[in-house]
Amino acid sequence: MNFNRRQFINLGSTAALTGLNLNIFANGQSSQKPHFNARAKRIIVINMGGATSHVDTFDYKVNLIKKAGERGKYGRKLMPPIKEFKRFGKSGLPISTLFPELGKHADELCLLHGHSTDQPNHPQAQTKIHTGNVQFARPSLGAWVMYGLGSENKSIPGFISLNPGAGDGAHFSSAFLPSKYQGTAVGSPIRGNRASGDPSSFPNIKNESFSTKLQSKQLNFISNLNKKKLQKDRYNPGVSAIQDSYEMAFRMQSSMPAILDISKESKKMLSLYGIDNENSSKVGRQCLLARRFAEAGARYIELGHGGWDHHSNLKNDLTARCSEIDKPIAGLLTDLKQRGLLKDTLIVWCTEFGRTPESPNMDGRDHNPKGFTTWMAGGGVKGGFRYGATDEFGYEAVSGRLSIHDWHATILHLMGLNHEKLTYKYAGRDFRPTDVYGDVATDILM
Repeated sequence: MNFNRRQFINLGSTAALTGLNLNIFANGQSSQKPHFNARAKRIIVINMGGATSHVDTFDYKVNLIKKAGERGKYGRKLMPPIKEFKRFGKSGLPISTLFPELGKHADELCLLHGHSTDQPNHPQAQTKIHTGNVQFARPSLGAWVMYGLGSENKSIPGFISLNPGAGDGAHFSSAFLPSKYQGTAVGSPIRGNRASGDPSSFPNIKNESFSTKLQSKQLNFISNLNKKKLQKDRYNPGVSAIQDSYEMAFRMQSSMPAILDISKESKKMLSLYGIDNENSSKVGRQCLLARRFAEAGARYIELGHGGWDHHSNLKNDLTARCSEIDKPIAGLLTDLKQRGLLKDTLIVWCTEFGRTPESPNMDGRDHNPKGFTTWMAGGGVKGGFRYGATDEFGYEAVSGRLSIHDWHATILHLMGLNHEKLTYKYAGRDFRPTDVYGDVATDILM
C-alpha cells in the first residue's frame, strides 16, 4: 500500500476512537516554529560506520594515481584508488565507478571535501559526529533538532534510528535534554560492524493482553494519577517523561505497523531500492523505511551501515560495501525526487573519519581524521557542487574546512535553527549543540 503524506499524518488516532484523554498532558513532540525560514523540513542521515576511504570514493586525487608506489608523507607507499573515477552528470562531479547508480545523481550531490575531526578512534569519532563532544554525555544532533522543532506527527516518534549500532545508545540519546526528545531505535542492531536482522522489526508493538478499549481505560487512570502527582510536586520531569512515553506507545500501536509494513509496495518500488537483490536488500529496506517515515512526518531519521574499517583486503571489501549501498541510496534519491520530497528533505551521507593515501600493505588504509568527505543532497544545498578540498594526495583538509561543529551548525541552519540560539540550561549554564564553536558553510546553500 502506498500512503501519501497526509494519510500517514492522519493515521492513528486510536485515542480519538476510544475516548482516551490525551490532553491531560501537553504532547512533548508537537511541532514548533524554527528560528527562521527553513530550507529543509526533515533530515535523513546515512551513517557509514568504520570510516569510508574518501580517496577511493568521492575525493579524486590524480597525483595519487600518478605517484602510486612512491613513498608518501609518512614513509609508506602511496596507493592509488582501487577503481577508476568518472565524471558524472552535467556538473561533471568526479565519483568512483564503485557507485554507478549513485553517480547518476551527481547533479543532486554536494560533496564536502574539507572535513576533519580531532578523534582518531572509531567509538569516540562516531560519538563526536553524533553529539559534537566526547568528554561527557551530550544530546545527539537528532535530539537537538527535536528539541528545536518537535514533530509533525503525534502518532510516531519524531526521531527514528534504523538499525542502530549495538551499544550505541549515545548516538540517539537526549542526554540532559528531556527524554521525550531521544531517538527511537527500530530494527536489529549492527553486530560485527554489519547490519543484521530485519530493519523493520519493532518488538512489543502489539499488546497481547489487553484490548484497545481496556488499554485506554488503564492509561486514562494512570494519567489522572500522574496529573495529581504533578499538581502536588509542581515540577517533576520524570513523571512527565513517563507519561509522554505511555501516550506515544499507545498511539504507535496503530501508526507504526502501517509504516513498517512494506509488503504492499510494488515490485518496481522494491527493485528501485535493491530489495529484490540479496546483496543490497538490507540497506534497501532501511532506505525505503526512511522514505516512509519521512512521508509520515518524522523529523530526523538515521540509518546505519557498518563494515568500512579497511586496514586490509580493501579491494574486495570496499567493493562489496559500496555495492550494498549504491542502489538503495540512489533509489531513495529517485523516490524522494519523484514524490516532490527531495527539495525539503536534507539527505546527509557521513562517516566518522577518512583513510590514509598511504598503505601498509597496498591493500588497506589506516585511520585519517585530518581529512575526509561527506555529502549532502536536497534540502536547500547546491547540487553538482564540490566544497572544500584536501591536499594533492588527500592527507588533510586545506580549504573549506569543516569541523564537526561547523557541520552541525550548517545542518541546523538548513533546518531553520540558529545553533547559537538553540540552548538548554543545565548544571547552571546554557548548553548549545555546537558548544562555543561552529560556523555555517554558507557557500553550499542555494
